[in-house]
Amino acid sequence: MKVTVKSARCKECGLCYSFCPKESISFSQDTNASGYHPVMVDDEKCIGCGTCYITCPDGVFHVLQSGRGSL
Repeated sequence: MKVTVKSARCKECGLCYSFCPKESISFSQDTNASGYHPVMVDDEKCIGCGTCYITCPDGVFHVLQSGRGSL
């Protein structure tokens, strides 16, 4: 599984960061157009569980499942 991030939507709320079971989410040093530090996903740590997708109120995450489409 692969998780992609729509940085422009991130409002730095930290929900995904707080709930990620593998601590694979961190905040970027860069800012998006709204002035927030968007999240980044460490592909090496991420297990594609979808917790970030479920907890994010802003639709930042897209989880691609191998051979099954996306969440």
